Amino acid sequence: MTDRSEGPDIRGAGTFLYDRDCGFCQRAVVFGRDRVRTRTAFVAWQEFDLAAVGLTPERADREAWIVYPDGRRFAGGDAVAEVLIHGRFLARPLGRVLRLPLLRALNRALYRWVAAHRHRLPGGTAACAIDGG
Repeated sequence: MTDRSEGPDIRGAGTFLYDRDCGFCQRAVVFGRDRVRTRTAFVAWQEFDLAAVGLTPERADREAWIVYPDGRRFAGGDAVAEVLIHGRFLARPLGRVLRLPLLRALNRALYRWVAAHRHRLPGGTAACAIDGG
């Protein structure tokens, strides 16, 4: 990877990229930070050097991402599982279970549904709607 002084600051437990303009996403970040107590950092994708990790604004707007210092990236439901894995004791097993093949498929499908309907969920507004989704 490139010299860390040239790229974005990504912590060891990863940096979770979310949509700053979405009220639902903001509430989910507060939940992750305060209830799950994850060690993952949360940064709005609009304030992050997406190109440095191979992402585009379109991809970041479509789904949440977690990026790691070693270059690994996870999107959508897989990103949520990663946040849980870095959370407090009770959240970690849930994150690991969500990595299992059958549950991973269900987690991804649920994430896609939530992302498509986030403007209708608690905290959501018209600004939360995904264009073309």
